[in-house]
Amino acid sequence: MNAKPGSKAAAPQPNAAAKLHAPLARLLRPLVRLCIRSGMTFPALAQLLRELFVNVAEHDFALEGKEQTDSRVSLLTGIHRKEVARLRGAGAPVHEAPAAVSLTSAVIARWLAAPEFTDSKGEPLPLPRTAEDDAPSFEQLVASVTKDVRPRAVLDEWIDRKLVIINEDDEIELVESAFVPSGEDDSKWHYLGRNLHDHIAAAAQNVSDDPRFLERAVHYNNISPKLARKLEARSRELAMDALKTANREANRALAKDKGGDARWNFGIYIYSEDADEEGEAKENGREGRKENGKEGSS
Repeated sequence: MNAKPGSKAAAPQPNAAAKLHAPLARLLRPLVRLCIRSGMTFPALAQLLRELFVNVAEHDFALEGKEQTDSRVSLLTGIHRKEVARLRGAGAPVHEAPAAVSLTSAVIARWLAAPEFTDSKGEPLPLPRTAEDDAPSFEQLVASVTKDVRPRAVLDEWIDRKLVIINEDDEIELVESAFVPSGEDDSKWHYLGRNLHDHIAAAAQNVSDDPRFLERAVHYNNISPKLARKLEARSRELAMDALKTANREANRALAKDKGGDARWNFGIYIYSEDADEEGEAKENGREGRKENGKEGSS
């Protein structure tokens, strides 16, 4: 379900702002690194945060039955009332996926889930461009998702984006890059925002109220780089198995679903680092020596 924090959220916890400082600094560090690498300056980020603070206070913290005033938004955010008046009504950030991203995701999800397009192990079958007698084909795959876009147009785009290849039998094969947006593909920016939003929203909900969402991790400190690489490779296999299983079950359930406004996202992340590469890693290492090899969850 899509959680929407608002005026009915739990009252602020005592000293919550002070407790938030350290985890927020750690959370923002890779995002600041991404900003600098991408050319976003601090003034640009500060302006974005100012607009977001006003927007969230205006829409998510309005009191039921009362008009949200500039003065109250200013009180909630610490931003001057004149600045609040200038920024209010600017509109919430756009969350919708670009049309091309939505269509590509839907067709690939169908290819990975529907039994007519997968083998006995659940792997996507190579598909001919067309086929007779309702036999599985790429044309049939695209048509099962949309009738508004020609399968040839989808195929040409996917070949250009290296999501598929044409094998020696003139069949269309889905390649691994289809699972992870990469290179200059603009969809990677969409998924950056969507997936991080949902992960942070789940974690924020769990520290604000009674835990509602599963948000856990298994972690080990002070291990060798060789073992870290081995664990990462194995966890990738486990993660892909879980994602494919969840996708197949969700795709089957869609056939009986009446539709609505709810949204669901099941995500997995894997991360490892070399203690010499990250600014905070050395500090983490000092902490890790106290609990070497400890398994935990968060």
